[in-house]
Amino acid sequence: MTGTLYGIGVGPGDPELLTLKAHRILRDAYVVAYPKPDNADSFARAIVARHLRPEQLEIPIVVPMKTERFPAKAVYDCAAQEIARHLDVGSDVVVLCEGDPFFYGSFMYLHERLGSRYRTEVVPGVSSVMAAGAALGRPLAARNDVLSIIPAPLADEVIRARIAGADAVAIIKIGRHFKRVAALLEELNLVGHAAYVERVGLPEQRLIPLSEALSEEAPYFSMILVYKGAEDWVSASEIHGGAA
Repeated sequence: MTGTLYGIGVGPGDPELLTLKAHRILRDAYVVAYPKPDNADSFARAIVARHLRPEQLEIPIVVPMKTERFPAKAVYDCAAQEIARHLDVGSDVVVLCEGDPFFYGSFMYLHERLGSRYRTEVVPGVSSVMAAGAALGRPLAARNDVLSIIPAPLADEVIRARIAGADAVAIIKIGRHFKRVAALLEELNLVGHAAYVERVGLPEQRLIPLSEALSEEAPYFSMILVYKGAEDWVSASEIHGGAA
């Protein structure tokens, strides 16, 4: 019999947001795979490091960190082949995924390659968007509000249209797109409705009104939450937060 492939969400960074199910599966598995940038340690592994056992076999999936496009298909093809070798001999394989595996998660690319060939189970995780709302103490959406998740690399006209059709917005993958997106929100008169969230769930977490972050550079692990719906919640200007 072949092993089972598990894709487990490990949350946005706070180790205590790992679910009990994910913890059980992680502890029982012999093989643990995880994405790792070629220029740094694995963030997904760091989140669960306290739960790993010395005898577990680890498979880093090394992803080049380049601004230009890299052969991502080849990276996941090679990783799938290595994981398949362990599944074929009956070993269960756990693949760690930051946040949730199927919410912009890297595990979906391995699922695409292996899910139809092996027994597979996906364990959902806490996404950074939900964690950011909780940290801010401001609901993401309510009643019949429409919530849109918008990747910052999209073109301005696409972002503008998505914002226009939503009551609440989470703009993710900010990084080097921060100044452009912030300028767009200024143009739409939404800065006063927007909160900036950085490294949610980590000791260096920051929660501030977007108006206080306009002159800054944004790291990869940051997002902007905008609410323009009908609920009378606390305004972004009243949000102040620091370390988790």
